[in-house]
Amino acid sequence: MQEISPTLVKDLREKTGAGIMDCKRALAETSGDLDRAVDFLRKKGIATAEKKSWRAANQGVVGAYVHAGGALGVLVEVNCETDFVAKTDEFQALVRDLAMQIAAAHPLVVRRDELAPDVIAREREIYRAQAEGTGKPPQVVEKIIDGKIEKFYQERCLEEQAFVKDSEKTIKALVTEKIALLGENISIRRFARFKLGE
Repeated sequence: MQEISPTLVKDLREKTGAGIMDCKRALAETSGDLDRAVDFLRKKGIATAEKKSWRAANQGVVGAYVHAGGALGVLVEVNCETDFVAKTDEFQALVRDLAMQIAAAHPLVVRRDELAPDVIAREREIYRAQAEGTGKPPQVVEKIIDGKIEKFYQERCLEEQAFVKDSEKTIKALVTEKIALLGENISIRRFARFKLGE
């Protein structure tokens, strides 16, 4: 096995935020090829990202985004495990993207379990009134209502929204990618969206 230089390990660590041993292993597996080592870590990380979700994420940053000449602003708190990762360009870019997403897509909550039951009940009532007017059988009406509720979650829950920069992926998938890349648990803690006059 070839000797991996500390400089190469340092470069890979700075690029990915991965741990020293993971960087050494990735460089050993890819014969010291930095680009292939980044890909190796990303592939390995995607598979293990879910395993990191139990780890405490109490570092991070509060990001801000102001749009439309000061008429719209967003604050978002995104957590990770270490201040080292919180300071990386990749993490900072994620926070900026999330703040812009919130400004553009107007979610109500981060996750669906944060929606108040009365909000869902009100939506169900509206969808029921719409569906019952179609004259369809009751079981079909229920399926229509369930489908519309699912769409409501996708539009109003940040994690389930399509990413405004890439509609092929959800915000949850975007965060999972970053967990894989950076090697730490990342979670969107909370946000506030302010619109002038609202």
